[in-house]
Amino acid sequence: MLRISSYGKTDAGIRRSNNEDAFAVNLELGFCLVADGMGGEAAGEVASRIFAEAAGEIFSEAVPVSKLFKHIRRVFRRADTNSSEIKLTSINRSEEETLELVRKAFRLSNDRIQGYVRKNPDCEGMGCTAELTAFFKDGFVFGHVGDSRIYRFGKGELKLLTHDHSFVQKQIDQGLLTPEKARTHYYRNLILKAVGIEEDVLPDFGTVKARAGDLFLLCSDGLTDMVEDSRIQEVLSSSDTLVQKTEKLIGLSKLSGGYDNITVVLAEIKS
Repeated sequence: MLRISSYGKTDAGIRRSNNEDAFAVNLELGFCLVADGMGGEAAGEVASRIFAEAAGEIFSEAVPVSKLFKHIRRVFRRADTNSSEIKLTSINRSEEETLELVRKAFRLSNDRIQGYVRKNPDCEGMGCTAELTAFFKDGFVFGHVGDSRIYRFGKGELKLLTHDHSFVQKQIDQGLLTPEKARTHYYRNLILKAVGIEEDVLPDFGTVKARAGDLFLLCSDGLTDMVEDSRIQEVLSSSDTLVQKTEKLIGLSKLSGGYDNITVVLAEIKS
């Protein structure tokens, strides 16, 4: 019988005084997420929080009322951490139902961010990147917008499951830029898609079947801009606990400069 263990943490980094990232780890409701806010001042912080809270509401609504109370306050952000473990079979929903919940979470958060901007015009341009994974009995569905990422590490291989919605990634796709040069490009932080910017948000979706031994990483670009995939793989392949791996990844980012907020969520499939 497969089980899921998860752990998450966010850190402001070295160069920034505030943390615009948000994350949630709630395996009882069957989801994990990372959001990276943008918009300046406190606007980005608000946008990422709106995404986390909207997702929590959507997944809470899918739980019977008798089981809901203990899940209400399971949203974590800023310097908070959280860990959890459950049996995968305890998440009693189909792949199709799970995909619809993920779609709803993106739609609701997009609408709420836009509504916030209408009431607060000085926050024009506010939005967030978002990575949302939602589990069902055989695996998980993910939704992706922006340049935060989801990786799968298994059988000795690190695989990127998402495709950055960014200017430099588009240049790479068109053969105009190498991945190496993209890391230092002037427009490396320019994203082409975010939650809350347009009237309709169009996430990328994917489905992954559960496999014992797999380890999934959700992270903001504060990690991947500072730490190369090869170093990430070294950490994930170690025998360390999820807590230790999370701390090491954040530590590597800070050692490399820590220019941005750093958020890491790990989810491990065990037999």
